[in-house]
Amino acid sequence: MPGTLSTPAGVPGRPAPLARPSASAGAASLFRQTLAGLRVLLVLTLLLGVAYPLTVWGVGQLALPWQANGSLVRSDGTHATSITDTGADGAPVVGSALIGQDFAAADDAERWFHGRPSAAGDGYDTLASAGTNLGPLNPELVASIEERRAALADLNDVDPASLPADALTASASGLDPQISPAYAALQVARVAEARGLDETVVADLVARHTAGRDLGVLGEPRVDVLELNLALENSEKMNP
Repeated sequence: MPGTLSTPAGVPGRPAPLARPSASAGAASLFRQTLAGLRVLLVLTLLLGVAYPLTVWGVGQLALPWQANGSLVRSDGTHATSITDTGADGAPVVGSALIGQDFAAADDAERWFHGRPSAAGDGYDTLASAGTNLGPLNPELVASIEERRAALADLNDVDPASLPADALTASASGLDPQISPAYAALQVARVAEARGLDETVVADLVARHTAGRDLGVLGEPRVDVLELNLALENSEKMNP
């Protein structure tokens, strides 16, 4: 018809119309893709959910069994790899080198080195590990610091201005097991007097249980409170 343009089938340069897939072909393609996805899921689950955790666990048990099982410490200062591992002399597990304890709450608190304050739950709660999350000018934080400052200065018979920050503030975890050498040194006289020991003996124990910076440059020198207290107790037993 004059004035009407048409495109005849098979004209060179023109793509042929795409054939619509049948319903059965679409279902088959969906099945193949689903099957491929399930195979990938299964392989990754076996690799990352089974093989990798088992490998890491095995390497930890073989290479670093003490660290891999919680860094547990017995009452005689030796290391244990499980809570029931009492050792040859029957010394029980009394804590972890990674978890702080509230030695300040003991009935004979003056005989022990004290750790950092704790804001974890009601204090040193391993199920509620956290800091106060209070800003440095928060009235509640300022009041608690001043209260601790006065109490610790009186307990250790030192100048309140000499107390280091870790004696007055909780760590981010609330479970910090270590204190600074400065805070440990402030407690030497009190512990020595309470135990009837020479201060040089107690100071030497502090020095022997002071760890330096990791690799010589990372972190700060620190004293593990649990290990120091156990060494102090065992030293007193061996030299009554």
